Amino acid sequence: MFDLRIEGRIGHLSLARPEARNAIALDGWAELASAAERAVSDGARVLILSGEKGGVFCAGADISCFDRFAGDSAARTEFRLAIRNGLDRLSGLPIPTIALVEGACYGAGVAVAMACDIRIAGPGARFAITPAKLGISYPQEDVHRLVSLVGAGQAARLLFTAGSIDGVEAARIGLAEIYSEKAPEAALELAQTIAANDADSLCTLKRAVRLAASGIAKDERQDRAFDDLFGSEALAERLKAHRERRK
Repeated sequence: MFDLRIEGRIGHLSLARPEARNAIALDGWAELASAAERAVSDGARVLILSGEKGGVFCAGADISCFDRFAGDSAARTEFRLAIRNGLDRLSGLPIPTIALVEGACYGAGVAVAMACDIRIAGPGARFAITPAKLGISYPQEDVHRLVSLVGAGQAARLLFTAGSIDGVEAARIGLAEIYSEKAPEAALELAQTIAANDADSLCTLKRAVRLAASGIAKDERQDRAFDDLFGSEALAERLKAHRERRK
């Protein structure tokens, strides 16, 4: 249910299950993570995650399996851990990730978008976190990401009402970083700008942002990376290019 293509230094990963509005089945969470990790191994410097053809981003977790959870506690735990593993692997990629949200982005689909580094919303985007409608909850790790992005009050509004908001509102409250009438073009332009930068620098900076978001102000590994990058061949070449007025 995932299509991956690499164009230059940019990976394009599409959720491609239109018959289920790109809802992710139980085994799909590992597939999502594996496809994203394959983009890294195939040389992508940045990854754009989107719904196929822009109609729907992701309707969330596939609820067709929910009936069997009622009498099977092991299956419930397996479901929660499958989601967690998939999202944590996506979040933990060493390259920057962009969620291009067009159309519906509901439930666990919002968690997928939040696992990316940057979110771009188009004019047709609709965000809704709807577990309260079903009588269930939301994984605590994803509630934490939501609160980190939009604050406790806005997170409460989204979770308690289970109501939907559009892309403009998502950008206003911080659930999306960018709203664009031409979201695919904006995502590609952003990805190209990012991909033009040094891969090791991007990896180090991504880890720095992740640590800072977790409240960590100092880290020895980051200090060593800071020092080491000043001795890199990439810096020497870019300084030389700067002096010679070339890219």
